[in-house]
Amino acid sequence: MNEALPTLLFPFERGLFDAPGAGERVLFLGAPAGLRLPSDFFVADFLLVQDFRADYLALEKAGFSVVPQAEGKGFDTAFVLLGRHRRENEMRLADALRRVRPGGQIIAAGTKRDGAQSLARHIEELLPVQDRLSKHHGIVFRLFRPETLSDDIPAALAAPARTTPEGYETAVGGFSEGTVDPGSRLLSDSLPPYIKGTAADFAAGWGYLSLRLAERFPLDALDLYEAHSSSLAAARRNLAAHAPQVACRFLWHDLTSEPVERRYDVIVMNPPFHRSRAAEPDIGQRMIEVAAGALQNGGRLFLVANRGLPYEPVMEAVFTQHGEIRRDETYKVLWGRK
Repeated sequence: MNEALPTLLFPFERGLFDAPGAGERVLFLGAPAGLRLPSDFFVADFLLVQDFRADYLALEKAGFSVVPQAEGKGFDTAFVLLGRHRRENEMRLADALRRVRPGGQIIAAGTKRDGAQSLARHIEELLPVQDRLSKHHGIVFRLFRPETLSDDIPAALAAPARTTPEGYETAVGGFSEGTVDPGSRLLSDSLPPYIKGTAADFAAGWGYLSLRLAERFPLDALDLYEAHSSSLAAARRNLAAHAPQVACRFLWHDLTSEPVERRYDVIVMNPPFHRSRAAEPDIGQRMIEVAAGALQNGGRLFLVANRGLPYEPVMEAVFTQHGEIRRDETYKVLWGRK
């Protein structure tokens, strides 16, 4: 559960803020998996927004009404949980301003470590902040949408996603915003010349590896699997603009929990290894196992990882052959054959 949630709930638990009542509509941006809302005073109708697939599935399973991207207008209240990505936080606040009714309240909370104080000061430069409280190593602040809201204010917060020097669109809050990840570039430069057939890009992000596959190899089909819906949307636009000749599918998918139905000749991936601040190699290890199961007999996996991540034992366990193609001072490129 997001560590800022207790800070968000604190003013309601202490009676400092009135909870939205029955019949009121609440938009909850950045709602975390494991969310528990005290039912004794939260009786409003909530619409949760979560664009990371694993958290979305957990919230849906818990019975919440949840969507990957905010929709609708006229909400009485918006809750915004702030995370580590400042630009994503700003986009959520801009979305809240656009979607609450005039006079509606926006309540945002985040940890001090993640820069919530600095963000609150930035908001105060644009709009009055009515209340600000500190609790649980974080801050919660509240503002009200003006009766008349200039479009310039949300626009000042919601800067568009950065593009790479090559002209590729990336995603705010996604992996490698505004630049090509050096590990992905190393993997792309290390691929052998004989790739063909059906291919998949696991943890595709905004589509860099898929773009390189489509550019260099005679593919029959290419599937992109990505858990962050905004990154997947950027990948869709990038492939449409730069590789329209390749038949692509774009799957918003949690590879650690949802099955992969199609079988492939080739899979490439730069697997994530963070859910929090600490490295968690079990994510990549699980994705290697899933990739092995999703390959045709004789199919190959090519992946890049930080040199220190212990992926070789699982590669040995799930592939008939495996090895290392290349490494530099930071990364290693591994291969496995089913």
